[in-house]
Amino acid sequence: MAAPDNEKSRLDDAARAGWLYFIAGHTQDEIAKMLQVSRASAQRLVSLCLAERLITFRLEHPIAACMELASRLKARFDLVHCDVVPTDPAAPLSNAGIAERSANLLETTLRSETPVIVALGTGRAVRAAVERVSPVERPDHQIVSLVGNISADGSASFYDTVGRLADRTGARHYPMPLPFLMSSEDERNRMVRIDPIARVRAVAAKADLRLIGIGQMDQKAQVHVDGFVTREELLEMMRLGAVGEVTGWAYDAKGRLIKGGTNKRLTSIPPQIPAEATTIAAAVGAAKVPSIKAALAGRVVNGLITDEATARAVLDR
Repeated sequence: MAAPDNEKSRLDDAARAGWLYFIAGHTQDEIAKMLQVSRASAQRLVSLCLAERLITFRLEHPIAACMELASRLKARFDLVHCDVVPTDPAAPLSNAGIAERSANLLETTLRSETPVIVALGTGRAVRAAVERVSPVERPDHQIVSLVGNISADGSASFYDTVGRLADRTGARHYPMPLPFLMSSEDERNRMVRIDPIARVRAVAAKADLRLIGIGQMDQKAQVHVDGFVTREELLEMMRLGAVGEVTGWAYDAKGRLIKGGTNKRLTSIPPQIPAEATTIAAAVGAAKVPSIKAALAGRVVNGLITDEATARAVLDR
């Protein structure tokens, strides 16, 4: 019989603690800080790792290889946070694993008694993460959207996440009630100066954590598939050198924002480049490898949650 989700999570945490202690050579005090738990909890996790025989001469758990990849990614791209989850051989494009780790990151942040601001992008991985967050009453926190959530036909994005996370936390939330794209650059500039929108942008600028997706820029780009940009707009961005996008902002292979095309009419809050606040991208899949690597190399993001196969591909290029 498969282990319950909470048991699986407990063993995953024990495996992480065991790897950090026995393989990476960290002290229990250091492990407690890294896992954001008490020293006593870190000690118990290390003991559990031994008791469950997750480690002998090496860690007998799939998380070991993942943690080695995460360590390499952190070192190569100077990341503040990196999680690598095992790839599901039966569903290599599944976002279940990265959604679970993203939810864990959100829960860790939201458990803070000190008021925090969490800014969210849209997309499948971010929505799946929000769906996994356990309810907790944190009315002093703020949840803010980084993305305009209205498509070209006037419909709301199915992948909007701010309201859902606010429901789970009781936090005050700030949606971005704007079309994803405006008809002209001048119209975009006027709209983002409207007082309520300017207030949302001001809250987002102070975010303690930004959790976003990374989109590829090819014929299967999510911004096109989901109806936010037309095929002609997508092709124009590709001609301008776009290889990826975060919250709609397209960038080239060096992580530089594209100066023309839809970027001129986009209402989403621009990424800070280089990223200053903790900005974590959740993304998986071979098609996204160029987008992920460009975002990491250009410091569009300073954290990554991905799977083993994607991590290996990013490191191999």
